[in-house]
Amino acid sequence: MAEALMTVTPGNRIAGEDREARSGKTFESRNPARWTDIVGVFPLSDASDIDTAVRAAKAALPGWRSTPWPARGAIILRAAEILEARKEKLARLMTREMGKVLTEARGDVQEAIDMGKFIAAEGRRAFGETVPSELRNKWAMTMRQPLGVVGCITPWNFPIAIPSWKIFPAVMAGNTVVFKPSTDTPLCGLSFVEALEEAGLPKGVINVVFGSGETVGNAIVSHPDVAAIYFTGSGDTGRGIAAECGRMLKRVSLELGGKNGIAVMDDANIDLAVDGALWGAFGTSGQRCTASSRLIVHRAVLESFTQKLLDRARSLRLGYGLDADVDVGPVINARQLARIHSYTTVGIAEGANLALGGEIASDGDLDDGNFYTPTVFTGVKPEMQIAQEEIFGPTTVIMPVDSFDEALQFANSTQYGLSLSIYTNDLRHAFRAMHELEAGIVYVNAPTIGAEIQLPFGGTKNTGNGHREAGGHVLDEFSEWKSIYIDYSGKLQRAQIDTNA
Repeated sequence: MAEALMTVTPGNRIAGEDREARSGKTFESRNPARWTDIVGVFPLSDASDIDTAVRAAKAALPGWRSTPWPARGAIILRAAEILEARKEKLARLMTREMGKVLTEARGDVQEAIDMGKFIAAEGRRAFGETVPSELRNKWAMTMRQPLGVVGCITPWNFPIAIPSWKIFPAVMAGNTVVFKPSTDTPLCGLSFVEALEEAGLPKGVINVVFGSGETVGNAIVSHPDVAAIYFTGSGDTGRGIAAECGRMLKRVSLELGGKNGIAVMDDANIDLAVDGALWGAFGTSGQRCTASSRLIVHRAVLESFTQKLLDRARSLRLGYGLDADVDVGPVINARQLARIHSYTTVGIAEGANLALGGEIASDGDLDDGNFYTPTVFTGVKPEMQIAQEEIFGPTTVIMPVDSFDEALQFANSTQYGLSLSIYTNDLRHAFRAMHELEAGIVYVNAPTIGAEIQLPFGGTKNTGNGHREAGGHVLDEFSEWKSIYIDYSGKLQRAQIDTNA
């Protein structure tokens, strides 16, 4: 326990060296369950530090892009093995710095391990194509090339998994990286990078700069030598990034959240649906872009489902995620705590029934942390603000419907399209839902959380800009296609003109 309470003071990691911010300023990362526990003190960087990091990434680019793909994959595989060996240590760090309960933190690290092993295998796969030419004695093929220096800006809710989704494929494709982890989870982000460094990644291929989104994040986005931006975060921030990248004709991938729904039909296994709703709504204290924040329930099973959900939710224990009997940890910071509570006020004002929770918890050990009680609203209409806007906390709403068609309508009624789910034992309903639910991810008889790295992750509508992370085509997001023609005829041939008859 003494080791867990150590306070670290690392610098920005640029070209393999720790460096203070040019300004000399710092900020603290604190334990959201024990606010008096300072996890670390980090550089509060500015645009000049980003410029230094970009120069280091540019210097490392020629050597890294010429490194054979299998050799890159071997380094990533070693990094995944290092993460695997340190899984428990990293999970405990994550619980301390981010707050999710230990079992979930282990899952976060495991996702990064899985992603590393998955991407490492791409180093030996055929990654181009050959196609027939229309002319004789001419060869046509494609190959991938890196984009250059790329910027990766990640949030706090999956502080090791999400960096792995971006950084592993970025470096596999031969890019070098400037990485800004969230100011709420800087040590988790640095710990991920350290695994790659220890695996043999050359200095400068990844450069970590700590600081605010307004200063450091914007400096990465607007830097003329950064070729692409990979961002997960809020919609408003994403729109600003998209506008700047559009102005600069810069590639950008955005994952911006969701307002995900579970539809529970009258023929569903109600106990299974309650299990899914409980996990989907309150896992990670609701701080997932895929959280099940809307429960769309057929009136025929509404009373039974609601009662069982409320009974189960009442028994959830709040507390520090390192304690074995804790079900729900803290929310990330005081600002987010106030935001979550403001939505409870909004829901009551809109006429929804607050059936459970809706309080900032401050009894005993909870007084030193950012804890919010699991909250359930009933009698919610689809046009209500609490049914339309992403709360990003342990709050879910129950919306009654009279038919399968109405359930689909309610499920598709928000600006987002990340993850939707249906519980039904009717095969016809299941297949219609697969086709008609407007989301990048659809689950049948499972909650809206639980994506696996071998399938694409991302959504439709205002969830992002259509790009995908993970899955078999992930390298498309991190590389450029080059088309190559080799004419060995020994004479001029003109495509679309010569017939070679």
